[in-house]
Amino acid sequence: MPASLTYLASNKNLETLFTTIQSAKVPDRFTQEFLGTTVGLKGTNDRMMIPLLRTLGFLEASGAPTAAYRELKNRDSAKRAIAKGVRTAYAPLFEANEAAHSLSSDKLKGLVAQVAGTDDSMTARIVATFSALCRLGDFAASPGDSAKAQDEGDEEIPEHADQIDRKLRGIPPKLSTQFHYNIQVHLPSNGTEEVYLNIFNALRKVFQ
Repeated sequence: MPASLTYLASNKNLETLFTTIQSAKVPDRFTQEFLGTTVGLKGTNDRMMIPLLRTLGFLEASGAPTAAYRELKNRDSAKRAIAKGVRTAYAPLFEANEAAHSLSSDKLKGLVAQVAGTDDSMTARIVATFSALCRLGDFAASPGDSAKAQDEGDEEIPEHADQIDRKLRGIPPKLSTQFHYNIQVHLPSNGTEEVYLNIFNALRKVFQ
């Protein structure tokens, strides 16, 4: 079944939208009045940005800002929040190709047409909006994830952990590189004390 993918009639004010959201006060409800008065986008085509924000997960059905909307206020997390919203809104594209955000224009058009089953005109509109949003987002792994992975990699492993793991998997323990020598000295039963002392003194000199 073809997927329904969101798009805007005009994408020229997308950057203005997110830049103003970052600097403006969080509204109780994101209405057309707020879009026109506070954000400054009063065009007819701009009204489609409100349902777009809903699809991206930044607004609830009532127009109330979500927790993700508040991430747009933080310059450090805004781009990652947009990327996360894009992955949510265009989930069918990412399910078909997890690198959808980095495809060339021609390949992206092919992917959209495949997933949405749209004609050339509608495909171009969807691609234009998707690409405009992707340029505003940061799709790289978040620092938090990287730090977590690094912490896990730096975790100290007990010396005996490998031995336990090998034992559980039925793998013989590793060979030790330590060597032990057993030296046997056969003393003559009829030897004198002086003979015994000479023997031990000779051994002591060898191993000094």
